[in-house]
Amino acid sequence: MAEKVRLVSSTGQNLGIVGINEALRIAREEGLDLVEVAPNADPPVCKVMDYGKFKYRASKKIQESKKKTKVFQLKEVKLRPRTDDHDLETKIKSIRKFLEKKNRVKVTIFYRGRELAFFEAGEEMLNRVLEAIKDVANLEDQPKKEGTNRLSVVVIPR
Repeated sequence: MAEKVRLVSSTGQNLGIVGINEALRIAREEGLDLVEVAPNADPPVCKVMDYGKFKYRASKKIQESKKKTKVFQLKEVKLRPRTDDHDLETKIKSIRKFLEKKNRVKVTIFYRGRELAFFEAGEEMLNRVLEAIKDVANLEDQPKKEGTNRLSVVVIPR
């Protein structure tokens, strides 16, 4: 006994429930393929279509959606609590360049040795950096301590 399927024509018209052999015959007459589109339905739904064309259009749709997505890079700028003023200005300039190119920037303060005893110095430096770039950047999250020797924050372009 032949299995029954719900058949949809190539124009989208519902042809009703037919046997699998009848559905294959209709697809061959049109020179197209019989594709099962809803296997879990009762009875399964099959459509008469050009499967190669269907796959091509699906891949083009995926390519088009990939074109429209913007790729954001995460750049990282590393500082120490005792970084000199001139070096800090240079780092701020590079942060501004990254933000102008629409990249996210992670600003990280590294502590070594005895610098951990003066954790506030790093927090002050991070606040100076954030104050200097507040016109071109927004905070993604509040500054947070990563492990025992890092303080970091991610900023995003406005």
